[in-house]
Amino acid sequence: MEYSSKYLEKAVEEISGLPGIGKKTALRLALHLLREEESATQHLAQSLLDLKEKVKHCKSCGNISDSQLCDICAHPGRQKDLVCIVEDIRDVMAIENTGQYKGIYHVLGGLISPMDGIGPNDLNIEMLVNKVAEGQIHELIFGLSTTMEGETTAFYLFKRLADFKGKLSAIARGIAVGDQLEYADEVTLARSIVNRVPYEKSIEQNS
Repeated sequence: MEYSSKYLEKAVEEISGLPGIGKKTALRLALHLLREEESATQHLAQSLLDLKEKVKHCKSCGNISDSQLCDICAHPGRQKDLVCIVEDIRDVMAIENTGQYKGIYHVLGGLISPMDGIGPNDLNIEMLVNKVAEGQIHELIFGLSTTMEGETTAFYLFKRLADFKGKLSAIARGIAVGDQLEYADEVTLARSIVNRVPYEKSIEQNS
């Protein structure tokens, strides 16, 4: 593709580096920004800088937050002894949208995926192990996607948390095998949380 401006070419190159955006879409977005008022583009640029510089990770659960504790962990009405283990912020948002879960979360920041070079040490697992060791958790829910990576991660955690004396649950199979939580409709996801099953039973169902 030939560009009449090196600045346009550079913008297209950077935008197309984002997930799911090809060169044609990147060009359309770049041209849109070029037509916008300069203030609008500056606001966009500043919001992206703020996102990178000011967003933190909750020291308790690993969720994205503007402060040391995310709003969920800091909320006095949340059930602190009930912890749902999820892959990332998108799953937290999906579950929160159901309005059916009153516990807190633990965000792994990914899933074990040897094909992608992601192992247990690359995830936020030690924080979870330490939290469990404190003995304040009554139930852990594996709220991971039913993909191969999700199942592998859940089974690894099941083995790692073998000494956990509380209840280990998994979301019910209202979520089809191979599906990701963020794409499940709210009603299905809500039912899957409410009707969660013991993790050992979910392993038998997949056998």
